Amino acid sequence: MTIGVVGAGQLGRMLALAGYPLGLDFLFLDRSADVPAAALAPLLVGEFTDRALLRRLARRCEVLSFDWENISVPTLRAATRGLRTRISPPLRALATGQDRLAEKRLFERLRIPTTRYAAVASRAALERACERIGLPGVLKTRRLGYDGKGQAVIRKRADIDAAWEALGGAPLLYEEFVDFELEVSALGVRARDGSEAQYPLTRNWHAGGILRLSVAPWKSAALSAQARSHLRAVLRDFRYVGTLAIEFFVRDGRLIANELAPRVHNSGHWTIEGAVTSQFENHLRAIAGLPLGSTAPLGHAAMVNLIGRMPSAASVLSQPGVHLHDYGKQPRPGRKLGHCTLVAATAKERNQRARALLRHLALSLAGAP
Repeated sequence: MTIGVVGAGQLGRMLALAGYPLGLDFLFLDRSADVPAAALAPLLVGEFTDRALLRRLARRCEVLSFDWENISVPTLRAATRGLRTRISPPLRALATGQDRLAEKRLFERLRIPTTRYAAVASRAALERACERIGLPGVLKTRRLGYDGKGQAVIRKRADIDAAWEALGGAPLLYEEFVDFELEVSALGVRARDGSEAQYPLTRNWHAGGILRLSVAPWKSAALSAQARSHLRAVLRDFRYVGTLAIEFFVRDGRLIANELAPRVHNSGHWTIEGAVTSQFENHLRAIAGLPLGSTAPLGHAAMVNLIGRMPSAASVLSQPGVHLHDYGKQPRPGRKLGHCTLVAATAKERNQRARALLRHLALSLAGAP
């Protein structure tokens, strides 16, 4: 079976690495030939809006998936019309993951707590949203925002002009600023036959809007139960096939849904070494019609993103028990170039080793374990 993947970044690369032992083949499409997955599989080069190229990809694959969500849904739908190629995850989930307003409405409809928000289409609408929801708040682009991009914090009325000047050319969303205690993510997978599996709750630390550290399992019985319920509701509402992640804020013992990702997710990279079946393998099992694998943890894991500058392999691997994943990208500020993981027998040992790894990498994260 050949899996077609729109986007050939590091997520696509890790999908291929997980899929070859299962006997799967891959064909990627990306706008550039200089992409992480190009070293592992054939690659079609062209725009994601090129209907003919997307149709060529789909004709050569039994299943079509993607490694990021900002792909034209109408183009993808038109390109696959009349073909037997399956698209997994479903296009409705892809469309929802592209639009922060659609995400908020989904969470509301499924009674999943989320931030108070308002759609903003004009400077006057922003004024009204600030009045109704209050300050501080965050103005966000509805589309194409990730890793902290497309956002402006409005702490006082004097900030409104600058925020509108920076972002006012696109459809926007204004939401309350959440004074959260911590951030967590829930990852689950649903197969074509409706079977489901969920990974343990993951705690995350960000810096500059970019994920820097994840640890799992994050053991909180109350929060884990909430996360399982919310994730199950979304998976079933979409009749989802594949891996899905939801990011949450934690405040006063409750989860507040921030956003979802209809794909494998950065905060789940720990599963490669830290779970019986990685999020990547389970995504492929689901979309290929194979039985899901166990999501049980193999210990207590930590994952550190390597951003902007790649340390030498010798330096990272000098740390006991650390695994390195180099994506093969050219360095530039703010770019995810790789990650490293470790797995320990206890949470205490994991936290000690994670702190030592952060020190070794000269990374400082407020509140890190």
